[in-house]
Amino acid sequence: MAYEVTATRRRPQKFEDLIGQEFVAATLKNSIQSGKIAHAYLFSGPRGCGKTSTARIFAKALNCQNGPTPSPCGECSACKEITKGSSLDVIEIDGASNTSVNDVRQIKDEVQFPPQSSRYKIYIIDEVHMLSTSAFNALLKTIEEPPEYIIFIFATTELQKVPATIKSRCQQFNFRLVPIEKIKEQLAAAAAEINIQADDEALYWIARESTGSMRDAYTLFDQVAAFSESHITYEKIRDKLGLVGTDRLNALFEECAAANPSGAQDKLNDFLQAGISIEQLITNSADYLRSLLLIKNGIAKESLLGQDPARFSKTVLDSWNVTQIERALSIFLNLYRDIRYSLSPRYEIDLAFSRLCWLKEYVSPSEVKVAIDQARSLLASAPAANAGGGTGQAPYGGTPSGFSDGAETGFSGAPKEFHFASLEQSAPQQVTQMPQDADLIKDALISSLSLEDESLASLLKNTGEWTFDGQKICAQISDAFQKTRIESKVASIKARAKQLWGRDVLFEVLVCAEQAPVEERVQIPAEVETLVKVFKGEIVGGRAAR
Repeated sequence: MAYEVTATRRRPQKFEDLIGQEFVAATLKNSIQSGKIAHAYLFSGPRGCGKTSTARIFAKALNCQNGPTPSPCGECSACKEITKGSSLDVIEIDGASNTSVNDVRQIKDEVQFPPQSSRYKIYIIDEVHMLSTSAFNALLKTIEEPPEYIIFIFATTELQKVPATIKSRCQQFNFRLVPIEKIKEQLAAAAAEINIQADDEALYWIARESTGSMRDAYTLFDQVAAFSESHITYEKIRDKLGLVGTDRLNALFEECAAANPSGAQDKLNDFLQAGISIEQLITNSADYLRSLLLIKNGIAKESLLGQDPARFSKTVLDSWNVTQIERALSIFLNLYRDIRYSLSPRYEIDLAFSRLCWLKEYVSPSEVKVAIDQARSLLASAPAANAGGGTGQAPYGGTPSGFSDGAETGFSGAPKEFHFASLEQSAPQQVTQMPQDADLIKDALISSLSLEDESLASLLKNTGEWTFDGQKICAQISDAFQKTRIESKVASIKARAKQLWGRDVLFEVLVCAEQAPVEERVQIPAEVETLVKVFKGEIVGGRAAR
């Protein structure tokens, strides 16, 4: 007997055999039992999830000699013919190769004839989105009011390309991706059918690579079974398909976590010399980092990780935090997009692993913000720290909150001994007695306010002469608009003065008119005056000779 691939051998023959499409199966079975059978159905969903198989099962359920029944017997002539694809009353059409309006016109002519030996004449049009606009328009009337014995079943992987006029005339069923756990169960059953032993880790890898498609999973399973003889293991898959493997990736990323670029480059070179493609290495590295990120976030489901969480390096997990692993994953995702336009993919991957070696120094924007907030708090507390005549110790010891250590975040925090001599100009010291010199008062207020209100400090810098009579500070300014702005913040100035010197003072802003420069009268030579009169001009600049 000729060899039959697993996807064909295990094609669903009953509604109960549909994997991951329980809602579709239950709805169609109920419609058959209640006799509410529509004239047009539209099945949409990703490839390999059972759309065409469901259409054939539905056709058998309608045309079975014991039916219509939700459980076709599979033994009558109608069921056998539909299963083999030889039924004259169940016509399967490939929409990709029958796209013209002439093909649809042929269908319109055929629907006038009743089925030959079955209860319904059923048209299954696969990849219906490939039909031309004219072909869709030609189908509209036929789909909307077909003869009572005609049923249309459309299948498509690209629902958005099907016109709304077609959708509105069909009952729509959206097929879902098959869960990894269910794919793994079906692969285990397929292995048992052909007497092949398969490890769970290998089956999980095949299920993950299929990305929810049952047909893709069976196809990859056949390929793996062909070179695995009687036992399918992850190690055989890794070696035969050129995968890197978790053990090798652990060794490579441990060198990166230890900030050892020479060791990382040596291992990377060994992998590439062994025949592993750069694209495959990037894909496996991204998958490895994704698994690390899931483990860091407390996710340990084997169906998501593809293997036992204990197989991942504890050294790498302890060395990098979540933010750094996210950064590493983004590096490889961008690298996969960039290598197609790169001068040399080898240079690109060398650069990527070199960056991973200094990943501990990476600081995220949120960590930068926390560091700036900590530094601002440190500067604001500097005057109070020096007021008591201390030893210059920092207001706090150790690292700022939100950081574990300098090596991990790239921010080492405040030193244990920090002298504020460099801050004397920007943060004035607190004194117990208010100076009588107005210039000293001005400098102190501007310096203190610049830490919290830079706009007010800038306004005070633009003022002119200050005076102080022991109770009131008077500041002069030449612009009335700036005077209004300063007066709106007088309360802040008075509060800061009280904070610095412990007493209430008055503050007043006065507008002083700028003295216009006295123009120097010069004697204009007669020759110049003559030229001005002749050419009807004027003197705009220059000096007259004395």
